Amino acid sequence: MQHGWADDNRDMLTLSKHLATEGTQVIAPTLNYLQTWIKITPLIQAVETIALHTLTVYPAIPIRIVGHSMGGLIWLEVLQRHPQWWERVSSLVLLGSPVGGADLGRIIDPLQLGVGIASDLGQNRKAIASQIAAQIPTLVIAGDVDGGSDGVVTVESTRFPNAQFVALPGVSHPALKTHPLVVSTILEFWSGVFVAEAIPFNDVVARLNAVPGITDGHFRDFSRAKPVIHLKNGGTVRAWRNPLGVDHVFVADAKGTCVYAGFVGWLHRSDLKDALEEIRVAFA
Repeated sequence: MQHGWADDNRDMLTLSKHLATEGTQVIAPTLNYLQTWIKITPLIQAVETIALHTLTVYPAIPIRIVGHSMGGLIWLEVLQRHPQWWERVSSLVLLGSPVGGADLGRIIDPLQLGVGIASDLGQNRKAIASQIAAQIPTLVIAGDVDGGSDGVVTVESTRFPNAQFVALPGVSHPALKTHPLVVSTILEFWSGVFVAEAIPFNDVVARLNAVPGITDGHFRDFSRAKPVIHLKNGGTVRAWRNPLGVDHVFVADAKGTCVYAGFVGWLHRSDLKDALEEIRVAFA
């Protein structure tokens, strides 16, 4: 059970009491609070050390991982470093983790200069998350309090291929650690009766996800965007540049419903332009 940014383990321990069966060994580290504001690398190393010790002491038991927010990102990094551990992991649950990059982090560090923890939280880890989820049963739980985010992390940034996904209306980012709906959803997932389908990703969204510097955005600005590409399937790709010169891109289905939102900073404007031209040639 791993907490995230500017937090300790108390809520995660509370969550574990609702999830753990008798005889379960619960590991819920509290990381250095100050370090959660600075850089993620020492936090990854701390969790890695604890995990190595645990796996050594308990060489035969399966592992279930639950990470909230940055805690989920830390575990993605740890698992990427240790693929030999994957067969020991029976499930991975991410609660409000900005896998595609936290938009707030990108806003604080738009030039990717390495400004504190913002640069680490703004990274797009969907590629490694998708690779891990292809081998480890993975559940993504997002909160949605405003039609696109849990008040801190956008819903879109939590989603990635090969994972099971559910968005819980009315559940805020902090509440994802203790809400009864989160508990029941995880228990259903573990019991094998979870009914959510794997997240669909079409080729257009996949191409946009591959743009350097792309960060998943909020759906609230969708109404400001204008169609720039009409897709063969009836959908559209729409674009909008905000007053600060940040380019936003949206994908809508044939009914006009937004299914993807993202943005790039000034450094990657040309990369987005190239991707849109490739989408125009292949799918318009």
